[in-house]
Amino acid sequence: MKKLLALVIALVMILSVSLALADGIKVGIVNNPPSESGYREANVKDFEKVFSAENGYEAKTFYSLKNDEQLNAATQFITDGVDYLLISAAETTGWEKVLNDAKEAGIVVFLFDRMIDCDPSLYAAAVVSDMSKEGDLAVQWLLDQKLDEYNVIHIQGAMASDAQLGRTGALDAQFEAGTMNKVVQQTATWDEAEAKKITESVINAKTPFNVIYAENDGMAKGAVAALDEAGISHGVGKDVIVMGFDCNKWALRELLAGNWNYDGQCSPFQAQVISDMIQKLEAGEAIEGLNEKNQIISEEKGFDATTLTEDDIATYGLGE
Repeated sequence: MKKLLALVIALVMILSVSLALADGIKVGIVNNPPSESGYREANVKDFEKVFSAENGYEAKTFYSLKNDEQLNAATQFITDGVDYLLISAAETTGWEKVLNDAKEAGIVVFLFDRMIDCDPSLYAAAVVSDMSKEGDLAVQWLLDQKLDEYNVIHIQGAMASDAQLGRTGALDAQFEAGTMNKVVQQTATWDEAEAKKITESVINAKTPFNVIYAENDGMAKGAVAALDEAGISHGVGKDVIVMGFDCNKWALRELLAGNWNYDGQCSPFQAQVISDMIQKLEAGEAIEGLNEKNQIISEEKGFDATTLTEDDIATYGLGE
């Protein structure tokens, strides 16, 4: 009798869990892989934490740096009948058919981290950074250094991504105006080792340079490794200015030590904002606070090595 009672209790518990999952809000998340960068690792962890079964969600996630693979995954999520589709696109183009398919299926789309080139009516909201502003802030900081000349190694992120386009735009404007010289402009696709190779090739060619503008912290780290191996000084008051983006704690500590000069903030924490909007929609309420492009823009800043504090690292740094 006791065994039978225990079995019944176990079955009730299993049934309860199954019903909880069945009642969960179905979410399909298309993202870049956590291995991409420290920023992305923090972003992925944030989404896993917020869109959990404990919080009432049944989430499926797909990771890729390739746009075509992301498109296929999003199409599959639509076929699976998710309630919401959340996208951080590898590229800004190629998404209109998928978004139209989602709309026709009654699936609500949210963008996060990166924008897509499409009509704003195809998504409920986009929780993003202003990547162009990030580039503008960084380049203005560089101009404010009033160097006699600017010879720049420009290491780009994944081409055609919103982050790459935004962080490249302001620097391209300076190249075109002739206020800065483009020593090399090449993508390392967010990869530290590839950034090191790009920098090594410039060093080996003996081409003069005095600025490294890397579009994320990992690539800046790779470039600095090449400088160190070649015995080239870098950082505050040294031969080469080093600039990165994302504000990993380890990168900000390089600023604090004077080894790097600038780091641009990019907040990875968008999941709770999207979850709050989903809960509003589930309650039949309207989403508020959006701009004309249906965006909510994360407030961000740039950090200078000469003014950075330990409190800044504790408040804005990512990771450990």
